[in-house]
Amino acid sequence: MSGFERIMNDWLSKQITEAKNPRRRELLEKGLGHGTQEFLRNIWYPAIGNLNHLYPEWEVRDYGNRYRYLDLAYMPGGSKGCIEIHGYRSHARDIEAWRFKDLCMKQAYLTLDGWMFLPVAYLSIIDEPEVCKQLVLSFAGKFISTAIDHSLGWIDTESLRFARGIMRPFTSVELASHLQRSDRQARRILDKLVSMNMLVVINDKQRYRNYQLLTDSVKAYSNGHP
Repeated sequence: MSGFERIMNDWLSKQITEAKNPRRRELLEKGLGHGTQEFLRNIWYPAIGNLNHLYPEWEVRDYGNRYRYLDLAYMPGGSKGCIEIHGYRSHARDIEAWRFKDLCMKQAYLTLDGWMFLPVAYLSIIDEPEVCKQLVLSFAGKFISTAIDHSLGWIDTESLRFARGIMRPFTSVELASHLQRSDRQARRILDKLVSMNMLVVINDKQRYRNYQLLTDSVKAYSNGHP
């Protein structure tokens, strides 16, 4: 059994033990769906490094007083994020009209109730894992700002939060605007975070450098493009 498998099994066992709702406990005891497992194994865990604040088969009640079960709820500090894994057959080609309308209504209810919704296609997990990892980093960045190193000050931490929340490489000018600091100050912050292996330079031209949070795909690009 791999290290991740042990972590996931321990996490799921804890969820079952702590589940207060019999229906949710029954769903958890049946095991997670294949798409959810692949998402956790190949996308979430490599990108985030843990399964903290994730709750599978989370039960909510919509405005129509119906119970809904979310593939994964992400709730750090009481926030409300929903991740749904969509298979091709069940959600696209062969879906019945009533089911399609119900899925749209489910997303509408969740959005109106303050949930941030992240739909993930199973085919994207298989075909575009690095894109999915960046989506996950940006999604998690909407909820939390984590100082990877306790020695970091608030401005460094906020710069990392900005990097987590943006879906593409960014410039020092963009960070300076976000922090309301000068471009020179932003460059100093970025150089520090690069030296700490938290960010990576994508384009190394002195005046037009682009930066991005360090992920596997970015690391591979950086190594291949000195």
